[in-house]
Amino acid sequence: MSARKQRLLKAHRRNKRVFLVAFLLTLVVLGFWLGAWVVPVLLVLAWVAHEAWFADHLFYRASDDYLYTFPAGTPCQAVSLKQGVVRLSEPLAEGETLILELELKSSWPGRWLDPFVEIGDDRQDFERGVKGRRFLNLSGQGAELAQGSLTVRGRYCAVAAKGTLWVMANPDYAQQRLMVIAPHADDAELAAFGLYSRSEEVSIVTLTQGEIEAEAYRRLGLSEPQAARLKGRLRSWDSLVIPLWGGVPVNRCVQLGYYCLQLPSMAEEPGKAFGSRESTDSDVRSVRRHNPMRLPADADGLPTWHNLIADLVALLEHFRPEVVVTPHPELDPHSDHVASTRAVLEAIAASSWKPKTLLMYANHLHDNDRWPMGPAGAGIALPPAIEPLPADRLWSPLLSAEVQLDKAMALAMEHDLQEQPVFKRQLRRLIQQALAGRRWPATGSNEFFRKAVRRHELFWVRDLSE
Repeated sequence: MSARKQRLLKAHRRNKRVFLVAFLLTLVVLGFWLGAWVVPVLLVLAWVAHEAWFADHLFYRASDDYLYTFPAGTPCQAVSLKQGVVRLSEPLAEGETLILELELKSSWPGRWLDPFVEIGDDRQDFERGVKGRRFLNLSGQGAELAQGSLTVRGRYCAVAAKGTLWVMANPDYAQQRLMVIAPHADDAELAAFGLYSRSEEVSIVTLTQGEIEAEAYRRLGLSEPQAARLKGRLRSWDSLVIPLWGGVPVNRCVQLGYYCLQLPSMAEEPGKAFGSRESTDSDVRSVRRHNPMRLPADADGLPTWHNLIADLVALLEHFRPEVVVTPHPELDPHSDHVASTRAVLEAIAASSWKPKTLLMYANHLHDNDRWPMGPAGAGIALPPAIEPLPADRLWSPLLSAEVQLDKAMALAMEHDLQEQPVFKRQLRRLIQQALAGRRWPATGSNEFFRKAVRRHELFWVRDLSE
């Protein structure tokens, strides 16, 4: 986390402490004045208010501008909004990915209900109290935009009368040979199910077993190592079998069997073996028996960085992908995700096969644990970028309602997404539904069913041939 975010987090904690002290003093005064019965009532009301409106983890101010830049030469034009309709200042450039940059300002109700913008038949949600530059995703609505019939209207927020439209052109990467890098089982489905289910030539490589945090399996009478081994076996199975739901045969899916949260340590000491933190295992071959090919680490089974790079080099040279789909190292802060893309880049440098393009995704964020905000099925606005990012092109393919349902069902098969939320989270959702107007999908209770099953998928495009 950057120094700036650390400062914001420190300020957030300081403000919270000040508020708690003031609140407790107020309770004491009201208790003496009105009677002791007021104290428990106010405590309950304060807790309900916190769960309804202040439980989101946003480590930036809703008034901060998003700081995006795009590659030099990216077509853009000034646009205006007249009576809620987007008016172009010149003919629309060629390109399928359309991003509208404009200012939003929350109304008073938008401090208590999630502000959102209706874009034709889409909606995209933003932070409560939003005030600043945001980037709407108009991809899939180019025809309406060109015809002058696309409406953009704010709900619980005001939309500026002028903005900038960015147009980015990409080939359909589903028509090229793809390799999807998944640090854990489910990352491929969360980020790219819609993409890989359209691809004729795709391979999916999962780097880790996903064995940690296996407390739920202890209820079966298992010890901690036994529970971790079972979870690792189940999630490894998920990584090989669930892609078949999207049309990817098992012989194009590979499970490498390295261990959760150990990839960064492996990268720092490339020759040292790092076994599981919970299962006590240290041989990656335990979950490799269903792989379609023999790999370098199958010789000794050691979970080392050298073996991981050798495995990835062998896979690149075997599947020969033109496009590699991998986590965004600046946006997605999960340590395994950052290390996965580092490993991919090292393997590409060492390989005789050179992919042309990286498509990068973010399944997690530093700043905002609700992004993409809003309900399932809505579009994906660009995520918070409070500090400048590399100037990458964007690609945001559209998912039909049928593909969204298939994606939700793929997530429903993932063992790690099947657990019911703890009681506190269930109660929080009921409170937010009643007081903040939030809704969750019927397809699953895990938050990823809301965040990942969307009108769009979103990738940052980096050209490796430059």
